[in-house]
Amino acid sequence: MPLKDIQHYLRPGTLHLGALPPLSVYVHLPWCLKKCPYCDFNSHEVDRAGGAVPEQRYLDALTADLEAALPLIWGRTVHSIFVGGGTPSLFSPEAIDRLLGDLRARLKLAADCEITLEANPGTFEKDRFRAFRHAGVNRLSVGVQSFDDAHLKALGRVHDSAQAIAAVEEAAVAFETFNLDLMYALPGQTMEALERDMVQALALMPPHLSVYQLTIEPNTYFAKFPPRVPDEDLSYAMLDRITEMTGGAGLQRYEVSAYAKPGHRCRHNLNYWQFGDYLGIGAGAHSKISFAHRVMRQVRYREPRLYMDNALAGQPVAQDDEVARAQLPFEFMLNALRLREGFALAQFMERTGLALSAIEQPLQEAERKGLIERDLVRVRPTERGFDFLSDLQALFLASR
Repeated sequence: MPLKDIQHYLRPGTLHLGALPPLSVYVHLPWCLKKCPYCDFNSHEVDRAGGAVPEQRYLDALTADLEAALPLIWGRTVHSIFVGGGTPSLFSPEAIDRLLGDLRARLKLAADCEITLEANPGTFEKDRFRAFRHAGVNRLSVGVQSFDDAHLKALGRVHDSAQAIAAVEEAAVAFETFNLDLMYALPGQTMEALERDMVQALALMPPHLSVYQLTIEPNTYFAKFPPRVPDEDLSYAMLDRITEMTGGAGLQRYEVSAYAKPGHRCRHNLNYWQFGDYLGIGAGAHSKISFAHRVMRQVRYREPRLYMDNALAGQPVAQDDEVARAQLPFEFMLNALRLREGFALAQFMERTGLALSAIEQPLQEAERKGLIERDLVRVRPTERGFDFLSDLQALFLASR
């Protein structure tokens, strides 16, 4: 779709944001060696893209995409960059070096800007992670998912347990901070198998651990051919055990699925959860950008070749919509209530431009049901609120 002039976003409106939130940048690199049967992300197998990743053309498209978006964020400081996918570590260190150089040349990066790259053990090579570190990446997120070879096979992963351990060990050498991704409630997984995964993960001493329950998403292979997964009671028990084991290892649960040692929380994800702004570039990337009188969302073209063609023609955006005033409370709560510490009431007003009266009724209902606790400054989910997070978030749909 044609890009709108910056004045379109700066025109008067019903919202009044006193200050703009922190800004992050997300870069999507969409290719994988193999599409996992549970994955509903915008990822594409390399062999379907002509046998190799078109690195240079895609980087050219990313640069054109960024330059077209610069008027929307001009002068704002970028506090974090996240390069996700797909499998970004399929791109060569030279390509990542060029990507980060292009971003630095066009954006005002904070001195301590967090720069994260997702990597999969199946693309691990000796010294490759160190080359990413030399290119400017200062945080790695390693998608292990499991250390059990049978479960890895069931998930369609291209690596085995030995490769996973080697990749995490190399990440620990190359980076001061890194993340390890695990999944639980896997096909055929028992509590004992989960505990073995956790013991192995914690033995590698990751400063940050993300643990996600396997969910069957629409339009995936697993949706067509559903595997047998642990029932709800066992899944809840697994999550309780994960939280117990991580706590014993000095990792604090600061978000529904995230555990970290002090000083190692993911600042990029925290910005999402605190309803900060983010510019997304790359195939299918999403953006949320605030202005004085409105909050906008954008989506880039999803299919990689279509994205490259349009971005290089100066038209990378497929969808550009203003978030309706009535939708803002739910959009804010969908993120903020995932955090153990909840949110400051002042932050709600700053990030949405709305008065607290917009959420008072659902807050009262959530408090009555024992899903939140609050004072004059903050709102926090209770243990029950964490366990029934979807029910808690849904209360704010009533305010739409």
